[in-house]
Amino acid sequence: MKEIRIGFIGSGGNANGHMNRLSDMEGANVVAICDIVPQKAQNAAEKHNADPYTDHRVMLERDDLDAIYLSLPVFVHGQPELDVIERGLPFFVEKPVAINMDIAREVEAAVTKAGLITCVGYQLRYLGSTKITQEILAGKTINMCVGKYWCGTGRGNPDGWLRQMDKSGGQLVEQATHTFDMMRNLLGDVDSVYSMQANRVLKQIDCPDSYIVSLQFSSGAVGSMTTAWAYGGGWDNANVLDILYEGDLLNWNPARVHFKEDGEWVEKTEPGPTIDEVFVNAVRDGDGSQILSPYTDAVKTLEISLAANLSAQENRPVEVSSL
Repeated sequence: MKEIRIGFIGSGGNANGHMNRLSDMEGANVVAICDIVPQKAQNAAEKHNADPYTDHRVMLERDDLDAIYLSLPVFVHGQPELDVIERGLPFFVEKPVAINMDIAREVEAAVTKAGLITCVGYQLRYLGSTKITQEILAGKTINMCVGKYWCGTGRGNPDGWLRQMDKSGGQLVEQATHTFDMMRNLLGDVDSVYSMQANRVLKQIDCPDSYIVSLQFSSGAVGSMTTAWAYGGGWDNANVLDILYEGDLLNWNPARVHFKEDGEWVEKTEPGPTIDEVFVNAVRDGDGSQILSPYTDAVKTLEISLAANLSAQENRPVEVSSL
């Protein structure tokens, strides 16, 4: 099996999760890790027997890299991706792909021109519960989808970048992007949104702590999403969808799909590949056809979040294509 040698730009929590999974995969080898905090780069490099860097451009000068992972805060995306593209390397990038559409489109154009394999970290697309849901809905008329993403991470450090609107885009951009993406994955593209926002609890930050978003899908289906950033009840209400199709209902979350089969309510799931396995195999084979979330597709999910933010700020419906 051909060894795939991987470099990381960013070594935070998400990056470490990917590194750990890659270390358990035959034929995947993390050889270089870059972080602007020297100790973080050093610690991760020691754990994975890799070389540490503090400048990704220096790391990219290596001639033994086969692929790059970019695990960066939202506001940092842009130039690192362009540097990787110039180097001609396939890359995996965490969601969301950018803080605004100008950056996303610049990177998208460069990726398209270079013809590189890319993968964005929408790992929920690869789950067994997602595959089963797609099979149930195949050929059905979907009436409506109701989603929610309620969690308490907005209660964290008010000075952290996540809780600064100009650096994260707030909950709709940084977190609920997963739920928007699953709606797109199951129901198709979104034409327009109308959104309302409020800050009722988290007065110490400039991000809204509550949203209601209405969505008009290109298929004719309608949808809604509610998000809450001050919810203290755990994660059971994050990434949850209720989908009405014809005369039936199913409830999806990452762990399982709940639906009626032969008149009885059942819960089902099945194993699925990790997103890291899919990406590494795509790089090894030179074939990105099994990647369900390439960069160009992820840009469409970003459009929904940004359109919803704009709608709430300006109190008007927003056509997603107008961004």
